[in-house]
Amino acid sequence: MEFSGILNLFRQGKGTARSHMKNLIELAAVDGNFDDVEYDLLRQIAKRNGVSTSQLESIRSNPAGISFEIPTDDRERFNQLYDLVQMMSVDQNVHEEERKLCNLFAIKFGYPRPKVKELVETLRLNIINGQTHEEAFKRSALLLR
Repeated sequence: MEFSGILNLFRQGKGTARSHMKNLIELAAVDGNFDDVEYDLLRQIAKRNGVSTSQLESIRSNPAGISFEIPTDDRERFNQLYDLVQMMSVDQNVHEEERKLCNLFAIKFGYPRPKVKELVETLRLNIINGQTHEEAFKRSALLLR
């Protein structure tokens, strides 16, 4: 692969990471209560995705400046959905608007509409029950067959 192709992949990854942070912020705020436990999780996910605290604050203060991007890689798509479900679940108080938004993101990511509710609920239960990310990935793959 040429250098310009590698650079393009890097830029796409950064754009997708910013889009993911915007999605997480939107999900955390949809219930009208963006609390500390949600913000702590957001910072952890941002760090894992190479998004600095200042970039995160910029996204939070100007979400309209970030366009929605669908991850092209299946694993990254799963990772982002998992993070969204984790954000929905972290405060142990799942609101219907959060659930609807998670379902909508799953549909936008290309998951089959008839299986979305079950997929999101399966991920939520996996997270609550302390199963690993990898275990949740395997269960989701079985569900989506």
